Amino acid sequence: MSERYVVGLREVDESRIALVGGKGAHLGALSRIDGVRVPDGFCVTTDAFRLVLAGAPAIGDLLDHLCGLDPDDREAIGAVSARIRRTLDGVALLDEVSAAIDKALTRLGDDAAYAVRSSATAEDLPTASFAGQQDTYLNVIGAAEIRRHVSRCWASLFTERAVTYRQRNGIDHRAVEMAVVVQRMLVPQAAGVLFTADPVTSNRRVASVEAVVGLGEALVSGLVNADAYRVRDDRVVERAIAAKPLAIQPVPTGGTTRQAVDNDRQEEPALTDEQVLRLVRLGRRIEAHLGHPQDIEWCLVDSDFHIVQSRPVTTLFPVPEAGDAENHVYLSVGHQQMMTDAMTPLGLSMWQLTAMVPMHAAGGRLFVDATRQLSSPAGRAALLALVGRYDPLTRDALETILDRADFVPIVTDAAPAGPPGPAPTPIDTDPAIVTELIERSQTSIADLRRDIATVSGPALFTFLLEAFGEHKRALADPLNMQAVMAGMEATWWLNDQLQEWLGEKNAADALTLSAPHNITSEMGLALLDVADVVRPHPEVVAFLHRAPDENFLDDLARLPGGQEARAALQAYLDRYGMRCVGEIDISRTRWVERPSTLAPLILDNVRNFEPGARERRFEQGRQAALEKEQDVLERLRALPDGQRKADETKRMIDRVRTFIGYREYPKYAIVSRYLVYKQALLAEAGRLVRAGVLSATDDIFYLTFDELHDVVRTRRADDRLIRRRRDEFRSYRQLTPPRVLTSEGEALFGAYRRDDVPTGALVGLGVSGGTVEGRARVILDLAEADLQPDDILVTAFTDPSWSPLFVAVRALVTEVGGLMTHGAVIAREYGLPAVVGVAQATTLIRDGQRIRVNGTDGYVELLS
Repeated sequence: MSERYVVGLREVDESRIALVGGKGAHLGALSRIDGVRVPDGFCVTTDAFRLVLAGAPAIGDLLDHLCGLDPDDREAIGAVSARIRRTLDGVALLDEVSAAIDKALTRLGDDAAYAVRSSATAEDLPTASFAGQQDTYLNVIGAAEIRRHVSRCWASLFTERAVTYRQRNGIDHRAVEMAVVVQRMLVPQAAGVLFTADPVTSNRRVASVEAVVGLGEALVSGLVNADAYRVRDDRVVERAIAAKPLAIQPVPTGGTTRQAVDNDRQEEPALTDEQVLRLVRLGRRIEAHLGHPQDIEWCLVDSDFHIVQSRPVTTLFPVPEAGDAENHVYLSVGHQQMMTDAMTPLGLSMWQLTAMVPMHAAGGRLFVDATRQLSSPAGRAALLALVGRYDPLTRDALETILDRADFVPIVTDAAPAGPPGPAPTPIDTDPAIVTELIERSQTSIADLRRDIATVSGPALFTFLLEAFGEHKRALADPLNMQAVMAGMEATWWLNDQLQEWLGEKNAADALTLSAPHNITSEMGLALLDVADVVRPHPEVVAFLHRAPDENFLDDLARLPGGQEARAALQAYLDRYGMRCVGEIDISRTRWVERPSTLAPLILDNVRNFEPGARERRFEQGRQAALEKEQDVLERLRALPDGQRKADETKRMIDRVRTFIGYREYPKYAIVSRYLVYKQALLAEAGRLVRAGVLSATDDIFYLTFDELHDVVRTRRADDRLIRRRRDEFRSYRQLTPPRVLTSEGEALFGAYRRDDVPTGALVGLGVSGGTVEGRARVILDLAEADLQPDDILVTAFTDPSWSPLFVAVRALVTEVGGLMTHGAVIAREYGLPAVVGVAQATTLIRDGQRIRVNGTDGYVELLS
C-alpha cells in the first residue's frame, strides 16, 4: 500500500517523519527490527491533514494569533486553541481521504478493533518527546468511527496542553503537522512501560519496568499502582508488587471499561522475573538500533511482547564521551563558575581552549573528569577536603558514588592527576604583589587589543590560538596562583581558628568587608556613582524607565543632562562593559553591547540611595572590619596564651585583607580578554554574512572554534548543522545539570545531612554570616530588577554581573554556590547575610514572600 493520504506502517521509517509524524515513523522503524513485534496498521499522512487545513482558511489567521501569545497566558491560549479545534471538527473529510482509509481497513479487516493515535511531526524527537500531549483512542470499531477519531486526533494538535508544550520548547505551531496512526487493537494480559535508562537516577545501565494487568491505560491514567522493577546487568535488583484491584479492558462493541480484578489475583505480579528480563533485553535491542535510551510502551499477548510505542527519553542529561569503557566521575564546571545555564557550541569550545584543565562537554555544559584523582588515596582525600570547603552538596554527591567501592576503586600506586595539587608556595603579605599582578594583566590585555586589530581571516585563528596560550600562561603564573590561594587559605584559617578559640562562626566575613582591590565589589559600588549623575535629571530618569535597546547611548545624550549621564555610563562600560550574566559563554550579550541592561539597576540606585552612597558604603565597611578586628584581638588576648593567638590572628587578618580582593581579578581578566576575542570573531561573522556564507552573524555561536575556522578558510558553511545545533541548544536549556555525573549517566545533586535547622526551613550553605528578615524578590533576569531597601535577592545563581544588585538588597539566597564562589565573596565584602546551594529556592520561595535568612547557620525560614 502506498498512497498520498494513507501509507502502510511497515513502509515508513525515521526518514519519513514529515509524512507520518514521530510516532508513525518510529513504529515503522521498530517493525523492521528483527525480533520486535509491532501491531500491523497504517498512517493517515500529513498530506491529508494539510488538505483539511486548506478547507478551513480561517485556521491560518488563528495560528498567527496563537504564535504571538505569551506561553504563560493560559486563558488566551485556551480560547484560541478551542476555536481552532472547533474549526477542525467542522471540516468534513474529503472523499479521497475517506476512500484511502476505507481501502486500508479492508486490507486489515473491516470488523477488527483499532487504536487510533496521534502522530505529530514534532513528536517523539530526541529533543522533545511530546509524551501525552496529543490524543489516543483505543478499541475503535467500524470505518465511520475510525474516520471520526482521525479527525479528533487532528484537533488534539491544538489542545491547550499541546500548544503550551510547543511554545515552551520554541516550536512554531505553523510548522507542526499531524498524521494519525491506525493499528490493530491488542487484548493484552499485561501492559506497561519500559525505560531503558532509569528515569529517576538517569543511570543508563539500569532499566525500569512498570506493569499492570490489562491495557496500559490503567497505568497512564493513574487508576492503579503498577508493579515496578529495576534491572541491572540482566538481573532484577529491585521489585515492588502493587495491589491491582482494577484493570482496563476493551469492550466488544467498542471503547474500554474498568473491570474489577479477582481478589485472589490482585496481589499477583503482572510479570514474572523471566518476562521482565526478556522485556529488558528486547528494549536494549531497540535502544541499540535507535541509538538513544527509549521510553517504550509494551503489551504482553499470549507470552509475546508487542511494542506499541517507543520514544527517546528526553529528560536524561547527556553523558560526556570518554573514548573507553572505564568508569568515570565528572564534576560540573558550571557549579564552580556560578553559571549552570546551557552554553553554545562556540562558548563551550572557547572555554575548553582557554581552561587550565581538560574539560568535557555534555548537555551544553562542561565537566572535569575527576576519576584519576579519586583513584588515589591522597588524591581522593585532598579532593573531598577541598570540595567540602567549597560546596558540601558536591562532596555529598561524590561520597554517594565512592560508597560503592567498586565504581572507583582505590589504586594505591595511582598518581593524582590535575588540580587540586599541592598548595602553592606561600608568599609574603605584600600589597605590592597584587598591584604588580593587576598591572601585568592590564598590559597583557592592552597588547591583545592592539595586536588583534591587525589580523583577519584564517590568520585571526592562528593569532587567537597563540593568544589562548598567553591567556593560560597568565592564569598559571605561580605568583597569580599564590595570591589567589593566600586570600582563600587566610579566610579558612580565620574561620577555623576563631571558631575553635572564640566559638564564633564565619568570623572572616566581617573581617573582609571593603577589602581593597576587589574588582567585582568595586563594580557594584561604581554604579552608585552613575546613579548620582542621573538622579538630578528627570528626563534621563524617565528615559531609563523605557530604556530602548537601539541607539540607547545616542538617544540618552540628546536629553537635558544626558551628556553627563552618557559620559558617566560610558566610563562605567569602559571598565566593566565586558561583563554580563553567564559571562563564561562568549556568545552572551555583554553590557557594552546592550547598555540598556543596566537601566533597571541604575534606577534602583536612584530610588534607594542618597548622593555619595558609594564612598559612604565603602568606608562603613572598612570601619566595620577595623572594629571587628579590634574586637577579635581583644577577646583573644584575654584567653590563655592569648597574645600568641592574637599575633597569629593579626597576621592572618592582614593577609586576608591584602589578598582576598584579588580573588576576583583573574576572572575579570578572563572576561576582558573574552570581549576582545568576541569582537574579532563577530567582525569575521559580519564579513561572512556579507559574502553570503552565513545567514546571520549569530550563526557562529552554533559552531565550535575549529568549525568556524574551517568556515572562514573554505568560505562554506553547513546550514543544516547550524539549525540542528540551535535546536539542540534550545533543548539543553530545559535540562538541569547535576553537580556530579557518572559515565553510566547517573546524575547526582547531593543532599544536606543536617538535623540542626528549624522545621520547614530550606537548608543551604551559609557563606556570609548574619540573620535578617525581608521581602523575597525572586529575580531570574537582571532586567527584572525592581528592588526596595529591605528586599532579599533570591535567584538561581549569581556570577559577577549580579554584583551591582547586591548594593540594594539586605541578603542573598541562591540555588547554586559555594563558600568561595563570586557571589559568596561579594556578599561578605558587602556584609550581606547569604545562603547558597538552596535546592529549588526560586520555586519554593514566592516573590514577595516574607523570609528570614540565616547566613551563619545556613538556612532560610518562610515567614508568610
